[in-house]
Amino acid sequence: MEKTVFIINPIAGNRPQRNIKEEILKLTGHTFPGTCIFVTSKQGEATVIVKEKVKEGIKRFVAVGGDGTVNEVARGLVNTEAAVGIIPTGSGNGLARHLGIPLNLPGAIDLLRNARPVAVDYGILNGTPFFCTAGIGFDAMIGHEFSLLGKRGFLSYLRLILTRFKSYTPQKYIIKINGSETTKVLFLVTFANGSQYGNRAYIAPQASINDGFMDISMLSPFPVHEALDIGIRLLTKTIDSSKYVEIVKCKEVSVERESQGYAHFDGEPMITGRIVDVKIIPGGLNVLV
Repeated sequence: MEKTVFIINPIAGNRPQRNIKEEILKLTGHTFPGTCIFVTSKQGEATVIVKEKVKEGIKRFVAVGGDGTVNEVARGLVNTEAAVGIIPTGSGNGLARHLGIPLNLPGAIDLLRNARPVAVDYGILNGTPFFCTAGIGFDAMIGHEFSLLGKRGFLSYLRLILTRFKSYTPQKYIIKINGSETTKVLFLVTFANGSQYGNRAYIAPQASINDGFMDISMLSPFPVHEALDIGIRLLTKTIDSSKYVEIVKCKEVSVERESQGYAHFDGEPMITGRIVDVKIIPGGLNVLV
């Protein structure tokens, strides 16, 4: 087996990963010769490490963390021969769940022992890559506020959603897809390469990461009494049958909103301008599955 570089985000998920480096070394043993492990200490560091190691000829990398960690590692690998594996330790783990990767450490490492690289698509929003989902609107605002919380995890995320839902004002968007232009007032717009945000919340149940398309999921404003139904549909892969949701497949889309604001890339927030341009790059990333 080729040399493998593990990149650990020690603060991913609900609790610090204090002993995960030692656990990985114990579980990999002689089956991962030349194992090299890095523990990151700041945002963006994983991408820098990966790019340096790719130049050295390394072709196997493993992101140990959540979707944000996977994003940082994968950014350094797009359009190269190198591949990324995932040990999911985050709070959502959307891409790992989509790929069917075990959520426990021994299971994820067992998969890596026999994994082979498979080419999958990725997206780019205003120049920034994403690999599972990106979006603007309510979910992007929640992503920003969630990033400021001291306490992570699904329950913290759910409490934040319930707190902000009633006060959120949907925006007007001008959407250009496949040569046609429409204006809609929307609660959120999600650009889905994978099928879910994480935690089995399926915003685009039919999305595929290797079909050369993204699924644009547009959620219209809905009354408070429909919120429970929307939540259930997200968790049961039936959001696409809601009368408040429209999903369109395409390769490129341009969205103009009322003002600049937050977007999220695999759950990580960032300020972007009024114009949001998104495209899919077919087969641009190799994933170990």
